Amino acid sequence: MPSASWTAPASAASVAELRQAVVDFAYEHGVPEPCLSDIRLAVSEAVSNAVVHAFRGRADGTVAASVTIGASEWVEVRVTDDGSGMAPRNDSPGLGLGLPLIRHLTDQFEHRQPPGRVGTELWMRFRPAPSGARDPIHPPFDADRR
Repeated sequence: MPSASWTAPASAASVAELRQAVVDFAYEHGVPEPCLSDIRLAVSEAVSNAVVHAFRGRADGTVAASVTIGASEWVEVRVTDDGSGMAPRNDSPGLGLGLPLIRHLTDQFEHRQPPGRVGTELWMRFRPAPSGARDPIHPPFDADRR
């Protein structure tokens, strides 16, 4: 099973970097649209959440993304951070729509503490549509616009 992972500083610039790395890897391994668009948006939301929420009061930290293209037609993506973990936040700068959006985009989704570590892991699983299947909600993806 092809897989790859990347680690970056917990900064706004890392959102685009990690998102593009995951999408490029998935594209290179034959993941079709509209699944690529779903992965792109879910990874963007997951990394953004980590950057904005996981490092309150800290100037350092890392966010990692990994992807595995499963033989059983599944694409698994994990976004992890070494921040403070998930906790309610009264001063949240966001609208609280990131996790519900990720849940909508994925076929399976869990958020949890990474085994043996601090921080948060968002585990997402996507099932690409069979070749030739059309999804009327998502327009086709133009690979030249990636």
